[in-house]
This record gives sequence, C-alpha cells and structure tokens, in this order.
Amino acid sequence: MYDLNSFRDEEGKTILSTSDWDSNSDLPTIRDPVNRESDSLDHVATEAGDYCCNPLSLGYIQDMIEKNVPGINVTSLKIGHTIIQDIENGYFLNVNTQVERVCKQLAADPNLKGGYNAIGFSQGAQFLRAVAQRCPTPPILNLISIGGQHQGVYGVPDCGYPKHKYCDYIRKILTHAAYFSWVQKELVQAEYWHDPLKEDEYRQASIFLADINNEKVKNATYKENLLQLNSFVLVKFNNDTIVQPKETEWFGFYKPGQAKDFYTLQESDLYTQTLTRSCRHVV
Repeated sequence: MYDLNSFRDEEGKTILSTSDWDSNSDLPTIRDPVNRESDSLDHVATEAGDYCCNPLSLGYIQDMIEKNVPGINVTSLKIGHTIIQDIENGYFLNVNTQVERVCKQLAADPNLKGGYNAIGFSQGAQFLRAVAQRCPTPPILNLISIGGQHQGVYGVPDCGYPKHKYCDYIRKILTHAAYFSWVQKELVQAEYWHDPLKEDEYRQASIFLADINNEKVKNATYKENLLQLNSFVLVKFNNDTIVQPKETEWFGFYKPGQAKDFYTLQESDLYTQTLTRSCRHVV
C-alpha cells in the first residue's frame, strides 16, 4: 500500500488554496507548518493497512478532489495488482522497492510529464518525499505531506481502521529487532523506525529513513532535487493518536538519548543543512 495521491489541473496549475483546507489557516510552507486538528477522517486516511482506492478514505479523498476541481486529473497509486497485495505491501514490501516502482509508474504516465502536484498520506508522505529526492522526472511541483513521519516513529499504537493481525506482530518485532538487517529489508515500518536511545545504530542500520534524511552519506542530489519544489507543506494532526510522536509530522523528534523532550524542525540538522531554501509560498 502506498498512500499517495498525485494531481494537477488541465493546465498544470496549482489547484490547492487555503480554502481547500481550513479558512483559518494560510497554508504556509515548511518554515511555518500548518497546524490542524485531527478528526475521524484524518485517522482513516493515515493508518497503515489502508489501500489506494478505499471508498472510506483515500478513494473518498480522490472523489472529493475530482468533484470540487473540474477537469482535474487524479492518480491514486497502487503497489500490487490486487487490493490484498496493496495492503500487504504496505507492511512487507521494501520501501526502496516501492519508491522505485512508483517512480516508474509516474514516468510512464503521459498526463504527468509536465509536472504534477502531490499529496502523501501518513507513511506515503515520506515515501513520496523520497520520490521527489530520487526521481525528479517528471517533477513534483508542490508537495503536501498529511500526517507524514519525516523523522520516523518511536512507538507503534493499536491499529484503528481496518484492524489487522499484522499489527501486534509488527509491534513485537520493532520493539526488539528493528535494526536487524532482515527486519529492515522485510518490514516497512522498521525502515522508518527511529530509536532516539540508539541514534548511532539507527543511522548505521536504517536502509530508508536515514538515507533520505541525509544522515548517512550526504547526498547533494537529494538536496538539489528537494529544492526544486515550489513549496513543501506539512500538515500535523494535533490530536493524532496513531503517529508517535506526532511532532515527526513537522520534522520534529525526540532529542537524542531520551524520549521526552523534542527538537523542532528549525533545530534539526536536516532543516539547517538541506531545507532552508525550500521556504516558498503556496499560490
């Protein structure tokens, strides 16, 4: 499962405005992230175990966009040939493989060759950021992250909708073996598991998150590609009980060596070394 919707209008123009989200928010870019309360739909759309076209979550969002923006072309990407495969791949298909497949799908879509705007939901948000950093053709023009875990997670709560037997199994593995090589290769959630008590082990063992956050080898191309975005909008759900910690949705996380106090986006190495030039406004 790859929670991702990519969209543009017929002329390739930006189609999101402040009214699309919250009349009291000005949808600032990454320097001043959006702060929005979560509700029941937020949780439906952000939980692992969903699938691309679920009429109660991602399919509903696609339908809503298509109804409110005449002439828009909406693509909801699916990893696998069936719904079951899409769901299972959200747990067990290596994230780097998922990103590679998505890049190929996007490159093969003639409707996106001039560039597109993209929305990533939950874990799909950081996967989509990896697409922007690794696959600049076709280009993402504006990237919106809804409940993404950009600094990873440290805690796996009970799954909400839909419930899966996989959740307890995954929770047990992550608690004891997240950085084992076979777990990193086979379990999606392990690839963005970030243990603040084991920062060195995280950077060394993480095969996905530490790479796209430039915490291993500094990849200048990642930075250059990310800075090609017109805007990068982060939406955090204040009442989120699914993502732990919710500060990760704004690139915040626990300060190293403990799991109580947080650093902010602006205090992170990722921001000061990579993202400072991507502060552009949504139009």
